[in-house]
Amino acid sequence: MRDLSGARWRKSTRSNGTGGDCVEVADNLPGIVGVRDSKNRDGGTLTFGPEAWRAFLGLTKTR
Repeated sequence: MRDLSGARWRKSTRSNGTGGDCVEVADNLPGIVGVRDSKNRDGGTLTFGPEAWRAFLGLTKTR
């Protein structure tokens, strides 16, 4: 299990605040990017390496 105690969480810029469908990301820790559901913060966290996270973002960007 990875230590995310120093994570600084931020909401996705695509979150519109309605319906509660928000994702939070913590990318301030070395070698780890954390992703969690903002309405269930204790429900678990996905972690990615920085390269995998950049690849994911590249695939999801609107063109």
